[in-house]
Amino acid sequence: MPSKATSRNSRYGKVFDLLPEYVLVINDRGSILDANKALEMLLSRAPNHPPIFSIFDFFVPAERERCARILTNQGQDVCLRSTWVLDGLAPLDVEIQCRRLSSNGKKLIVLFAKDITDQRRKELDLLRFSEVMRHTVNPIEITDARGSIIFVNPAFERVSGYSQEELLGKNPSILNSGRHGSDFWKGIWKSILEGKEWVGQVQNKRKSGELFYTELVISPIIDDYGKVVGFLGAHRDITEQKRLEEQLVRSQKLETFGTLAAGIAHEVGNPLTSISSIVQVIQRTSKDEFAQEKLELVKNQINRIAKIIRELVDFSRPSAYEVKMSDVNAIIRDAMNIVQYGKKVHDFSFELELENPLPHIAVVPDQLVQVFLNILMNAVDACVDRQGRIRIVSRNNGNAIVVTIEDNGHGIAEGYKSKIFDPFFTTKEVGKGTGLGLWVSLGIVKNFGGDIRVESQRGKGSTFTIELPLKGTTDVR
Repeated sequence: MPSKATSRNSRYGKVFDLLPEYVLVINDRGSILDANKALEMLLSRAPNHPPIFSIFDFFVPAERERCARILTNQGQDVCLRSTWVLDGLAPLDVEIQCRRLSSNGKKLIVLFAKDITDQRRKELDLLRFSEVMRHTVNPIEITDARGSIIFVNPAFERVSGYSQEELLGKNPSILNSGRHGSDFWKGIWKSILEGKEWVGQVQNKRKSGELFYTELVISPIIDDYGKVVGFLGAHRDITEQKRLEEQLVRSQKLETFGTLAAGIAHEVGNPLTSISSIVQVIQRTSKDEFAQEKLELVKNQINRIAKIIRELVDFSRPSAYEVKMSDVNAIIRDAMNIVQYGKKVHDFSFELELENPLPHIAVVPDQLVQVFLNILMNAVDACVDRQGRIRIVSRNNGNAIVVTIEDNGHGIAEGYKSKIFDPFFTTKEVGKGTGLGLWVSLGIVKNFGGDIRVESQRGKGSTFTIELPLKGTTDVR
């Protein structure tokens, strides 16, 4: 490389050497005419590298042709990125700015080469991070320090139901289901603003209004000065896991309560029969009007207790009913015929959409009628003060017969949906419901190998879905 003392104009020599970039002056053939001190110091760290006379000696052979074509282009100033390789040094990523000038009639090219090795490494890290975020199956969101969403991956779009355009700039509270109170969120913010990681489970709401559960990890993003500049939220959808956990708990409750119910039915049933007999004897022998009135009240309450006992017995002891191949559509029609004779439904509309034919399945018809009756009567009660509409649909999904019963009633409050299948839970007035109908219905369907699910929105009605497997179990009660 030529000596700078003989080639450099003193007017720019000092500035030339003060620049942090590697500065070279070349001719249109790429020969180096001059270089600044920064480049000489770089070359001094690679004493074993062969002498360099041309700018193209810096590049690996595979890059020389491309760089020569760009740098010697006579028409314009250019910018390129490439890699310099010098013996004894790690490869150096550079960004080269090219400026053309004339001096004493000669056409020269001034190159400003900036070391971007660290920048390039960070860019690659960012690219890798971006690709991981984009293709991971777990929903990911990134917010700025104020909590505004600046990035979501496709998995987050899928699980939330919102598009990226709908989410960017919004607060994650757009998914708030309302289940977690302000103290819950204040605790999270306090933790992450202190630079701590938060891990927990949250219930969110999709764009459609459907609830879903995620296991959430919120990690603060901290800059080189220790300042929190944003937050990364990594979700794991555990909706199905929560559903299976609830089913397990519910099954355990059913099993435990079934055993308890058998004992209660036996211990209470016998003395209740004796009390009922005594009341009837007194009614026949007493002429006192006041006594008759009170005895009738006692008799009504005894009958109510007896009804509860019967339902407990039906659930807790093996049934004598015969399991046989049955037409679910015919059972639905039987239940409908019973419900439609009630006084409450004179202005109701019933819609039947039954897939025909449906394969016959192994069930106890009388028990399945009871299931449909319980759900239909609940639907009627939910619509009693409005023009009720009840829609029943049956279909074969290939694995099971699915029956949905939909009403336009009051719906079920969010806090009650997880309790409606619990024994003795009811939202009806005292004396108008035992709280056993849905519990018994679920037990019957479970014994057939199926399940019952409910979707409901307060003020907009409810939809009960009964699934009965095509290969139903014969382990029935």
